[in-house]
Amino acid sequence: MRWLLGLLATVFILAIAGAGAILYGFYHFGRGLPDYDYLADYEPPVVTRVHAGDGRLLAEYARNERVFVPIEAIPKRVIKAFLAAEDKNFYEHPGVDFVSLLAAVAINVRNYGTGRRPVGASTITQQVAKNFLLTNEVSLDRKAKEAILAFRIERSLSKDRILELYLNEIYLGYGSYGVAAAALNYFDKPLSALTVGEAAYLAALPKAPNNYHPVRRHAAAVERRNWVIEQMRRNGFIGQAEAGAAQDEPLVTHGSSASDVASADFFAEEVRRDLARRFGDTALYEGGLSVRTSIDPQMQVIAEQSLRAGLEDYDRRHGWRGPVATVPVVAGWGDTLAAIEPPKGLGTWKLALVLQVGAKEARIGFADGSLATLPYAEVKWARKWLEDQRFGDTPKSVEDVLAPGDVVPVEAVEKDGDGKAYPAGTYALRQIPDVGGAIVALDPHTGRVLAMSGGYDAKISEFNRATQARRQPGSAFKPFVYLAALDSGYAPTTQILDAPFVIDQGAGLGKWKPSNYTNKFYGPTPMRIGIEHSRNLMTVRLAQTIGMEKVVDYAERFGVVEGMQPHLSYALGAGETTLMQMTAAYGMLVNGGKKIEPSLIDRVVDRHGRTLWQHDERPCEGCDRAAWDGGAPPAIPDTRAQLVDPASAYQIVSMLEGVVQRGTGRRIAELGRPLAGKTGTTNENFDTWFVGFSPNLAVGVFVGFDQPRTLGSHDTGSSVAAPIFKLFMGEALKNRPVVDFRIPQGVRMVWVDHDTGVRATPGARGAILEAFKPGTEPTGTRTVLDGGVPDAGGGESSAGAGPRPPVATSGSGLY
Repeated sequence: MRWLLGLLATVFILAIAGAGAILYGFYHFGRGLPDYDYLADYEPPVVTRVHAGDGRLLAEYARNERVFVPIEAIPKRVIKAFLAAEDKNFYEHPGVDFVSLLAAVAINVRNYGTGRRPVGASTITQQVAKNFLLTNEVSLDRKAKEAILAFRIERSLSKDRILELYLNEIYLGYGSYGVAAAALNYFDKPLSALTVGEAAYLAALPKAPNNYHPVRRHAAAVERRNWVIEQMRRNGFIGQAEAGAAQDEPLVTHGSSASDVASADFFAEEVRRDLARRFGDTALYEGGLSVRTSIDPQMQVIAEQSLRAGLEDYDRRHGWRGPVATVPVVAGWGDTLAAIEPPKGLGTWKLALVLQVGAKEARIGFADGSLATLPYAEVKWARKWLEDQRFGDTPKSVEDVLAPGDVVPVEAVEKDGDGKAYPAGTYALRQIPDVGGAIVALDPHTGRVLAMSGGYDAKISEFNRATQARRQPGSAFKPFVYLAALDSGYAPTTQILDAPFVIDQGAGLGKWKPSNYTNKFYGPTPMRIGIEHSRNLMTVRLAQTIGMEKVVDYAERFGVVEGMQPHLSYALGAGETTLMQMTAAYGMLVNGGKKIEPSLIDRVVDRHGRTLWQHDERPCEGCDRAAWDGGAPPAIPDTRAQLVDPASAYQIVSMLEGVVQRGTGRRIAELGRPLAGKTGTTNENFDTWFVGFSPNLAVGVFVGFDQPRTLGSHDTGSSVAAPIFKLFMGEALKNRPVVDFRIPQGVRMVWVDHDTGVRATPGARGAILEAFKPGTEPTGTRTVLDGGVPDAGGGESSAGAGPRPPVATSGSGLY
């Protein structure tokens, strides 16, 4: 009996000691543990997704790629897969699964000394505690804290909330945080579309994603997936037949399909900068914003292709700058070629090594050892490049251009310039342009940017020449001088003296003598011809007449040039601006003089679906009705500010249409559509522009070197930028109905002679319909504006010319 009492006493003492030890453990390890209460309202950092106008994904911004999905939206098969793999008793245990813990201890004791990896028994709650509140330190101290936190978390949060945190936080490889991101990255599917086998594979990854890589360790990945499927069957989550079918399912992963993704690198980067300015980096990279942009993916493709084709065409016209590299043609040349880093911007072209060269063709080889032919017809463009964008004579043979050992970019071609088929394996010599350029297309009625490319390739440089390059627009600015005059009461038929113009700029500055591009003088000429043929002297005299202060006012109204000075040289486009500003300003001409702001973003929504910002802020009473009752649609007010008289705006549109029909942009008339626009070229041909529009689409093109230098002595907006505009408009409007420019109320269309501006009979030679405001139609009396400057060329002087404004400073005639 004594020994029994002693045993009971010992057990009692040990029990007291054990309880005390447990309580002390809770006290010791529980001191200073992190606060877990915030988990109740925790919102993990999630990816911001940017979508194109048609809903396709354009870009994602995040520090960790995570898509947060509420537990209610996670399919049951996904939840069951993770419970089977990680914590089958999750809904029964209090935070620590003692049954699984004892089983793990037994297994580890049995395997001691065998070299096998110890078996763990962490519950999902413990993993939440570790992932959110602790470190990954492997120690008994951390495990004790993990268990204590698990008990506390279970008392504070529901099981569903704990599981929601776990499934959205866990790292599953491929840069994926959470099950939703993993489903997209591994299978290009939403969670709802995952099969049992795919869900089981994701559930196999939490312990060690790299150990079960679907490609590098495919066999291990399949084995682990099938183990999870078996656990699902054993726990009654799926039946035998379903488990068998899932285990037989091939494990095939793939990324996002091209049809669901839009590409626009310069546009996406501009959106990123805009979001960062508006909402800050934290919201951008962690806030889970949903951003709908204005971009039209189809139009974006056309814009990028048109710009690239135009830059390539310009570049080839100015000669061959030489091979990418030169290497010896010896055994193992394929490995040597493979080791050469492809130049940025190579795109779909390939690097080839010139092996043999003859007069009519060259034999080339690729890194994989395959061979091809480079015929003379695809090389003869490569005249030698000379300084100042000059070029040498046309090569007479391939030997004049290439030599064995040259590493050159090439592109596969199927037909020659005459449409005759080439033999298989024929390539053309190519060259990555070193000139910069940009294109912008926007809706002139709303300002929504539909397409934008800021250069040949964003991989070469992320510098966006559409929004970041501030350059002189040259004659592309002139429409705003003429608009100011039309709004001041002048008419398209107003006669302006085209004669030499000299003005003293002040002490020590010398005299300013602008000239026309042709270096000729044409005497009294209708205003329309001045803009159609980009006459500098007429523009300067007109600006002098109405006053440069008025020109500055109109430039600021339309957002063309900021901080513009009232100097006459600015009337010829000496002020700096961006292509985006110019294109938006031209959009305000064709929309009747209404104010618009160019915008790349339509709407920004937070992770809870609340609208944070939207481009269109017009009130719409009745737009929130649950259903349409069949009556009239809600009337949305036009809140755009009216910048100028709509009649003046239309007169400029009509004159710019004349630029396309008869002037510096006449090559665009071949498209046979109502189009208008203006060329622009700066001094020494540093910058070239064409900005124009159809009735519902405004488009701007800029081409110039990033470090300003001449584009060539004969390269102007008409020969460099206008062809890109034409190529874009031809494709963008191909399947759209023909729409005429809208004529506002009050405008009178009168037949006049194009060359003189006097009235003419309909159908007469040289007769055109000209737009007039009531009271400004031709009367037969001719007054010639000379800007108040003494006539140096013998022409007529004006009657009552306006006062002389401040004179021009530097920079002679831009055209």
